Amino acid sequence: MQLNLKNPLLFFDIESTGLNVATDRIVEICAVKVMPNGDQEIKTRRLNPTIPISPEAQAVHGISDEDVKDCPKFKEIAKSLAQWMTGCDIAGYNSLKFDIPLLAEEFLRAGVEFDFRKRHLVDVQNIFHKMEQRTLSAAYKFYCHKDLENAHSAEADTLATYEILKAQLDKYPETLKNDVAMLAEFSTRTRFVDYAGRIVLNDKDQPVINFGKHKGKLVEEVLLKEPSYYSWMMNGDFTLDTKKVLTDIKLKMR
Repeated sequence: MQLNLKNPLLFFDIESTGLNVATDRIVEICAVKVMPNGDQEIKTRRLNPTIPISPEAQAVHGISDEDVKDCPKFKEIAKSLAQWMTGCDIAGYNSLKFDIPLLAEEFLRAGVEFDFRKRHLVDVQNIFHKMEQRTLSAAYKFYCHKDLENAHSAEADTLATYEILKAQLDKYPETLKNDVAMLAEFSTRTRFVDYAGRIVLNDKDQPVINFGKHKGKLVEEVLLKEPSYYSWMMNGDFTLDTKKVLTDIKLKMR
């Protein structure tokens, strides 16, 4: 099924030095920009993360420190990448939990403004899990009836994600509407305020803590009763985006 798009839809996948959104870095990014008329533009770039790639990550994607030592750093491509992504809605596989938070951190570190919250975000994995409960390779086999070659290369995973979404629309016409806004809403499990999901909205649209001893409590209530909590988070191993969101909430309390 051809996607019904009002804006370009950007499918992307990243390979990284590890799984910690706050401290790890991107070593490869691939993006497929799908235009409303169906045309595609693919960009794939390896990056020097400036930190070592963990053995666990290298075992998954096969990219070594030696492979990327002469590649550009993210900050060198950040501005042009943000410009290329401007106006696009965003899609990926497990993108809401990992790829988008990590890419957002890279933009923040590079001092480049890109607000994912202003775009529709479609997570193909969440659609898959709501409908079938599988992994990317299994999803590709299930929906597209093909084996995923070169799994865990950013380009293969990105193109597979694009194919899967189109196949999902064909398979579930009574449930899924060929509309990016609907797909974004359907594929969102929790209403995150920050990309990492440390702060979420409750059923009254109030920001609440989503981890630790204060999980489920209103952020404002925690900051009022335990002022040191703000300093603890700001000095802790949390993402720059989470700290920015927390600071915005604190400033609005004045």
